[in-house]
Amino acid sequence: MGLFDIFSEDVAIDLGTANTLIIHKDKVVVDAPSIVAMDRVTNEILAVGHQAMQMHGKTHEQIKTIRPLKDGVIADFVASEKMIRELIKNIPTLKNKMFNPSLRMVICIPSGITEVEKRAVKDSAEKANAKEVYLIYEPMAAAIGIGVDVLEPKGNMIIDIGGGTTEIAVLALGGIVCDKSVKVAGDVFTSDISYYMRTHHNLYVGERTAERIKIEVGAALDDLPNPPDDMDVQGRDLLTGKPKQINISYKEVAKALEKSIIRIEDAVMETLTITPPELAADIYNSGIYLAGGGSMLRGLDKRISQKTDLPVYVAEDPLRAVVRGTGIALKNIEKYTNLLMK
Repeated sequence: MGLFDIFSEDVAIDLGTANTLIIHKDKVVVDAPSIVAMDRVTNEILAVGHQAMQMHGKTHEQIKTIRPLKDGVIADFVASEKMIRELIKNIPTLKNKMFNPSLRMVICIPSGITEVEKRAVKDSAEKANAKEVYLIYEPMAAAIGIGVDVLEPKGNMIIDIGGGTTEIAVLALGGIVCDKSVKVAGDVFTSDISYYMRTHHNLYVGERTAERIKIEVGAALDDLPNPPDDMDVQGRDLLTGKPKQINISYKEVAKALEKSIIRIEDAVMETLTITPPELAADIYNSGIYLAGGGSMLRGLDKRISQKTDLPVYVAEDPLRAVVRGTGIALKNIEKYTNLLMK
């Protein structure tokens, strides 16, 4: 054990468009929205994560809220670096240390990412005191997190529906054989809902309200075996300008999301058409795995199953599948060395 090992800590980060999760010592220690509140004049960070999310859409002209990631990649370099730094400071076991330990990080990234975007993730991590940075592709991390043995000579299909992107990949022998990344995921679902509310009910709702509608009554099918209760939604009437409330059911949300879900279905079908025949045979036997927050949309597994004629399984904790897999890869760096990019 070298001197570096005593003063270093291992952290696994799922740097997502909507949420950032951090694993330290096999535990999820940070699970916070990827958002930062900044002072426009001094550029000082006022809040990060849950606190910043409460300010979102309610700020005055001196405060701005920024979501540093867009479509799974860093859009605002300065804000993302500050966000990573602040979230790492919130790790309970690192708070009590007299000095800042140097960090070894594994960070997951979308599979359709460019070299420039990889560099941005690496630089952000290094500025947040990381001495060693490894990158792992999200579908690969999701598969490891679900419990799939990605190193064996067997084809597995993973669909990871995050906040910014939907990653569809066929994996075998520790690599991605074919993949497709579409920019249709949780954020697009949210904006579909707010657009539907404006066009069908003349009701202007904020991003946080649309997100709540998606979680509470979101559905991919308009015929569910145990449907959620209808929901009261408050917003601003576009015709009169007054605040008003309407009642919305899951069937309306399913209608609002229809176009986006068709785009995901098409991407799944495209990936299946370019899958080598031996791997297609494996997928026929093992089915498709769903991970990521978007896979919690009611009836989505059933829709993909109807489209592909294959069994579809949702991970038991889909929101944390990616970060769990990243944590496992970090713990067994020697075993997964071929999957990690340094």
